[in-house]
Amino acid sequence: MSGGSVSTTYLELSQDDGTAHKFYEVTVDALVVTVRYGRIGASGQTQVTAFPSADKARAAAAKKVGEKVRKGYAPAVPGQRAPRAVTRRQVTSAPSTARAVAPVLWRFGTGSAAFGIHVDDEHCWVGNQAGDVYTLGHDGQVLARFNLPDGVKCLVADDFWIYAGCDDGKVYDLSSKLPFAAYDIAADVDIFWLDIHEGVLDVSDRDGKLTVIDHEDEHQWSRRSQGDHAWMVRADDRAVYHGHQRGVTAYAPDGGGELWHTPTRGGVLFGWQEDDTVYAGTAHRVVQRLSKASGAIEATYVCDSAVYACATSPGGRFVFAGDAASSVYCFDQDGTRLWKLGTGGGSALSMQYRDERLYLVTTDGSLVCVDASEAAVSAAQQGTVPVARDVKLAEALPAYAPATTASAVTAVAQAPTGSIVVQCVQDSGRLRVHVVSEGYDSSWNVQFPRAIREPGARYVVDALHPAAGGFYRVRGDIRRLL
Repeated sequence: MSGGSVSTTYLELSQDDGTAHKFYEVTVDALVVTVRYGRIGASGQTQVTAFPSADKARAAAAKKVGEKVRKGYAPAVPGQRAPRAVTRRQVTSAPSTARAVAPVLWRFGTGSAAFGIHVDDEHCWVGNQAGDVYTLGHDGQVLARFNLPDGVKCLVADDFWIYAGCDDGKVYDLSSKLPFAAYDIAADVDIFWLDIHEGVLDVSDRDGKLTVIDHEDEHQWSRRSQGDHAWMVRADDRAVYHGHQRGVTAYAPDGGGELWHTPTRGGVLFGWQEDDTVYAGTAHRVVQRLSKASGAIEATYVCDSAVYACATSPGGRFVFAGDAASSVYCFDQDGTRLWKLGTGGGSALSMQYRDERLYLVTTDGSLVCVDASEAAVSAAQQGTVPVARDVKLAEALPAYAPATTASAVTAVAQAPTGSIVVQCVQDSGRLRVHVVSEGYDSSWNVQFPRAIREPGARYVVDALHPAAGGFYRVRGDIRRLL
């Protein structure tokens, strides 16, 4: 406790088995109770509630502290207990046994093992273990760089919003030049992989658990699947598909229960989805295609080593896989192997196909663009491949880091023409963001970075887009309105 009219109680819960490592702090300042909570070593989330009298504020604070103590929390000193170690994916990579090398068009070395990839109509994104995320054009030109606080586990997209899941337990929105932490995963969740659909985040973790978090960064539901080490998670309107050591399990999107479970040939290391099917790459050298409706296995694609990554062309016409022995495969949709080629570098940890090109991120930290057209692959099998172009990083390339305080946001005296004004407001004890400008539903919340929210503050955004579930998502830069 601190002296004066302000009192603070700080508690921690840390269990030896690693299932909990979190803090809970309650501060009473006259009529206001501030609760801060999260994983030990992180800034956490904050809730502020005002009460009609100081007595009621103290009583509410005492009740909150009592509830946590009964759950095993104990008084502690901030900073004395170290943050929990985060699991990093340990992978091995052997040389390829393929007789030919893939027709690599260009290669960009990020300097650290790379797990995250996303490719859209305009850009290629790659994130590595050092916390660097690069944006490139399809020609390999490096366009931008983001410096995140910790290693990037994966990159996912939700329409034109791009998110990076990191080892610090946060998920960063990279959709504008000002990246921000859009989600702070629960303190007892060690991210292995994630997906996002209509603003709802789905997280698979080290313990085989699935955690679902809504657009306001608030926990919705969680399930523990039958197997540990859950790498795969994919989501759509009908289900969340969770791949783990014992197979693939589909859950209702609202957490209503399990829809089906299918054992796979080996533990699942990666997953991909198309409209009606999901693909599970496993440690037992196969990719298996499962029906989204029933979970039935429809086809099996056999590789020669553990499958670290897989992807398909649109509709599943071709199925691609990357194994632990630095090889990449292409199969017909029925399971017939069409070719196997070496990557010319490390093993592919993630991949994506687009417009007859296959993009890989590898154990040696490279983003690799492979010409996957029939003519190029046929020539490669005969030993004729293009000379791969090594992409260089421009020295003057700007780097963008996340905003951690309101002062880090650019301030403007007035809203530019065509921009939209939003404001931080207190709503049932939580600090929300609503739209002030006309033409929008002022009762809807805006998905907005918690780190820069301040009561009453107004901000200017370039655009807002409505999302399923009744909330707005920011598109473009964020500036504080003076």
